[in-house]
Amino acid sequence: MYHVGIVVADFDAGLARFRDLLGIVWGPVVSTEVEVRDHEGIDRVWPLRMCYSTQAPYLELIEEREGTPWVCNEHSNLHHIGYFTDALVTDSGRLEQSHCPLELSGRAGTTAPTGYTYHRDPLGVRIEFVDTETRAVMEAYMFTPPGA
Repeated sequence: MYHVGIVVADFDAGLARFRDLLGIVWGPVVSTEVEVRDHEGIDRVWPLRMCYSTQAPYLELIEEREGTPWVCNEHSNLHHIGYFTDALVTDSGRLEQSHCPLELSGRAGTTAPTGYTYHRDPLGVRIEFVDTETRAVMEAYMFTPPGA
């Protein structure tokens, strides 16, 4: 496990609140569009705005986006628990067999899953697997304070 993802309705207020409350230093804010494949096999492109804290255990703050999986829920803003994996497809299949269905995966063109998968547990918490191939880039960029 390397991070916990939290969805917030007001992204800038969330960054400031955790900074002021817990002294968190945030890495760069990423605003992008992500190519995904949903649990029905439909390819989509969704906007995503997110940021990681710069020290472990990492917090990932994600801006709420209606119509995507990145929404606050009635139970908590805890969105997912993230793990690096060397075997994305295999580990994803193992969760599906454990009644933790695939909700979403990254994709590149017509290829999916790539990069990451989200699995939704019956408890309402997602498990995210992130391909370790992205780890070096994340450590060099996502977990680094601006200007460092």
